[in-house]
Parts: sequence; C-alpha cells; structure tokens
Amino acid sequence: MFLGQFEHNIDDKGRLIFPARYRELLENGAYITQGFEQNLMVMTPEYFSMISDNVNHMSLTDPKARQLKRLFFSTAEKVEVDKIGRVLIPQRLRDLFGLSGPVVLVGMGEFFEIWSTAQWAKQNENLSDAEANESRFAAFDITTR
Repeated sequence: MFLGQFEHNIDDKGRLIFPARYRELLENGAYITQGFEQNLMVMTPEYFSMISDNVNHMSLTDPKARQLKRLFFSTAEKVEVDKIGRVLIPQRLRDLFGLSGPVVLVGMGEFFEIWSTAQWAKQNENLSDAEANESRFAAFDITTR
C-alpha cells in the first residue's frame, strides 16, 4: 500500500527517485497518468489494468465517459524504475503542471500522486479545514463494523 508523504526532487533530466517503500511495490514498472487535481497519478501495472478495464467498459455514447477516457489514456505512460529507484517522468507530463525541482509524493493507498510543492501546499491547506472536512466527508461511511 502506498502511504505517507515524501519530498523529492525531479532532476534536470526529468528523473525522480521514488521512496524505497514505493519501489518495492513497483518491481514490474508503473503507469503514470494525469490526475484530477493538477497532479500526476502513479499506479502499479495491476491497478492500472483494473482501472483501465473499468474505464473501457463505460459507454462510448456517453460524452463524460469519453472525456474521462481521453484524460486517463491520452496522458498515460508506462515507465520503468531503474536500479537506484529513479523514474523518468515524461516531459509532456512534467509540463502539464510545471513539475520540476522539488515535488511531493503522496500515498493514496492503491496508488500515489506527484504534486508540485506549491499545489500540494494549497491542497494540504484545504484538507486542514476541520469544519469543511466534517461536511465534505459526512456522506462517506468509513466506520468499521
């Protein structure tokens, strides 16, 4: 499971070192695609396949489904993790959200996200609002039974 937050740097060649605990889960490579909130999502091949299957089963006649397919598949790239845990983030994906220098990797359970430090600070500030969180997450049943 991808957990925690890590600050790392994208080097001048566009490479990013993944944390050791993330690398263990990415032995078979990874897929990187555009996220939904000015970030990138990184998935194991297995998880990417599950999401792909779900997206591919959406109706071709639904305009929103077609938009999701465009967003998800047109920006997706399969990448390999090298011996020292680096991944080359494709230039076009870095350019989407101005990713260079310091970035934040954020565990999301089955996948993780890559954020610019500025965008993550905004997102984190939003998540720090306890009053907003109370109403924002009230509809989710996360109790244990």
